[in-house]
Amino acid sequence: MKPSTSRFRIRPSGLSRLPRAVPGMRIGLYGGSFNPAHDGHRHVSLMALKRLGLDRIWWIVTPGNPLKDTGELATTAMRVEEARQVADHPRIDVTAFEEEIGARYTVDTLAYLKRRYPKVRFVWIMGADNLASFHRWRGWRRIARMMPMAIVDRPGWTLKAVRSRSAAALSASRVAEAEAKALPGLRPPAWIFLHGPRSHLSSTKLRQLRRTSPIRGR
Repeated sequence: MKPSTSRFRIRPSGLSRLPRAVPGMRIGLYGGSFNPAHDGHRHVSLMALKRLGLDRIWWIVTPGNPLKDTGELATTAMRVEEARQVADHPRIDVTAFEEEIGARYTVDTLAYLKRRYPKVRFVWIMGADNLASFHRWRGWRRIARMMPMAIVDRPGWTLKAVRSRSAAALSASRVAEAEAKALPGLRPPAWIFLHGPRSHLSSTKLRQLRRTSPIRGR
């Protein structure tokens, strides 16, 4: 997702289309470009559902990441459709509401959700590679104070993540992995680092493969 600006204004009246959510639900928020979505995203989601005791996970397909090159970014509609095909799970919802509300940064997106659903227990989910660069995100300290966070290990990023500037700054609020199911109910800041089977898939590698793969029929 995107690493806020105080000038952020929601374009519509707050009635953007969102998956179902009721007070008390434990919902994981997993944002990103999903360009394209792949089984690694699904793997992270299934792990989070089980380890954190979540009711659902929302894949938030973003319009674009200010920290990444958007030159190869497929349309939002294409990415949403592909994400739905990859997710293929009754407890994973795919949404692109950020485009509707005009949000460019994660902190604005999460603030919007907190205002709209004050009694839902949201958890922000991201990979270890994102924790390593979390200090570059706008409003990253505010994000940490807004809702609990679950960091999922990724190949090659374990040490970089836990030794990062943001991890050091938030070290006092780290929760033991054995307490994972308690995380959604904790008062932020609170975060956990989840270890387990890791996926080597990445959207970057898949885009490279698509560019180099021969066109069928030739």
